[in-house]
Amino acid sequence: MKREYDFSKAERGKFYKGGADLRLPIYLETKLQNQLERLSRKTGKDVGDMVNELVKKEVELIEEFL
Repeated sequence: MKREYDFSKAERGKFYKGGADLRLPIYLETKLQNQLERLSRKTGKDVGDMVNELVKKEVELIEEFL
């Protein structure tokens, strides 16, 4: 790493994208991921769609008790 950097030609916010949707990388335990992949093949549903449905239901249950 250099001791000093020249930012005189830098442009503030050059890569900023207002309102951009950020996707969270979520890592599942291996056993759970394998189970979801197996269910996905059996049902023909996308794994991501299945996870979203499950998480939505779980969040609804948690919110009921808060």
